[in-house]
Amino acid sequence: MKNFALIGAAGFIAPRHMKAIKETGNNLVAALDKHDNVGILDSYFPNADFFTEFERFDRHLDKLKRKGDKIDYISICSPNYLHDSHIRYALRYGADAICEKPLVLNPWNLDALAEIEKETGRNLYTILQLRLHPSIIALREKVKNGPKDKIYDVDLTYITSRGNWYHSSWKGDSSKSGGVATNIGIHFFDMLIWIFGDVTKNEVKQLTTDTAAGYLELGRARVTWMLSIDYDQIPQDVKAAGKRTFRSLTMEGEQIEFSDGFTDLHTRSYEEILKGNGFGLTETRASIELVYSIRNQKIS
Repeated sequence: MKNFALIGAAGFIAPRHMKAIKETGNNLVAALDKHDNVGILDSYFPNADFFTEFERFDRHLDKLKRKGDKIDYISICSPNYLHDSHIRYALRYGADAICEKPLVLNPWNLDALAEIEKETGRNLYTILQLRLHPSIIALREKVKNGPKDKIYDVDLTYITSRGNWYHSSWKGDSSKSGGVATNIGIHFFDMLIWIFGDVTKNEVKQLTTDTAAGYLELGRARVTWMLSIDYDQIPQDVKAAGKRTFRSLTMEGEQIEFSDGFTDLHTRSYEEILKGNGFGLTETRASIELVYSIRNQKIS
């Protein structure tokens, strides 16, 4: 059994990490969040110590280390712009870090973290759960085993509607979240690059606080993509079914279904990390560079 600490326990994604820690047979010892709406801890680790101040959290983890009860992994679910700082803390403490995506907002942050990995001898892992999805693995194999000169036409549309609260939170601040393309699109871009190869062309057609859209050319694909948090963009038939999310991925006009199990892959990610097979800095660089480019180039 490994000892875990969690930074960002009150966030939307934190329960998936708690569930993954529980289902892999490990123990959450301590959790941190400046917000105290963390009753979800009772469902997984009611005995975990909880802190709303970083300094007290740091003191507690240091005390555990000196007693010989060191934390093995620190999971990071804090706002995007704080990820690299919390990763540095985890590595310098002497734990391996497991960080939600996007790992960082800027490509040069990766270089700094690579140096700290070397200095500390600890490892940094990120969650790229779509690489573990059976439908996505099958699609990658289909492309890999298909004609080597084939360039595929791909369309990605992902609309996950958010209320007015979104723009009042850190997620609505591009300097903190990276904007829509980064905050909700990073794992899709990683998936596309993983399947079809490196980016050779990147055009941004639309970039607002609600919606991002563009065109990519990858090694084996031409990709038209659109990401949005605007409920009005959702197709009428989906709205009529009472749903607030629409997800579509097509290749050569054929729908690739990957909705099922989409939210259940954190445990699989943790299983691989605990075996030493997690995704690190090298795997995440291409998608980080792409979303940085998307939010910093002129609209085409």
